[in-house]
Amino acid sequence: MMELKQYISDLTTFLAGQPLLALAIVAIFVGVLGGMLRRSTPRLGGLLRGVSNLGLVAALLLTIAQVARFTTDQDLALPQFGLPRQTVEGNETRVPLHDDGHFWVTAEVNGVEQPFLVDTGATITAISPGTADQSDVQPKPVRQTVAMRTANGVIRAEVATVAELRFGNIVARDLDAVVAPGLGDANVLGMNFLSRLSSWRVEGKTLILVPNHPQPVS
Repeated sequence: MMELKQYISDLTTFLAGQPLLALAIVAIFVGVLGGMLRRSTPRLGGLLRGVSNLGLVAALLLTIAQVARFTTDQDLALPQFGLPRQTVEGNETRVPLHDDGHFWVTAEVNGVEQPFLVDTGATITAISPGTADQSDVQPKPVRQTVAMRTANGVIRAEVATVAELRFGNIVARDLDAVVAPGLGDANVLGMNFLSRLSSWRVEGKTLILVPNHPQPVS
């Protein structure tokens, strides 16, 4: 009996972290119940089958959207020390190329400074668990975990929201991010951040970021 209770508890905990899987399982259960009731209560059975089909379609579409939104390839084994400082000129934030051949910024995440690699090949912004703890980045109310492909293989990452990310004359609020274990101290600014800007471009060895609404520089 105790083993059964522990199994149910473990299963409940697992499904709480996989809401799309839970939705699919519930939809299948409702569909089976609707099929059982269809002969004795055709209307109720048909209604349950319809609800089941809608649930399965919703789970499929949300899964496709999640994969398209969060799956990305990124190599994060990069140095993070002696980073050049970004500067603001007019309405632009200018980021010089680092010696390692990448663009790095020092951003305030909820008021705490953190180093970020700007990666145009990353779909979603990614932060390390250490950054999440230091900057009080909270997971989404409905827990989601996604698979991410990195240079070290596939890892599981939890979806979270950055209340405020700020550097130069740029600020992004309520920014989607994933908290990815196995990244060391690395943080990545992905395309979901860059797409919020008015424009961005590379000129020579300088990354130029132009926000829609330039912020005062602290």
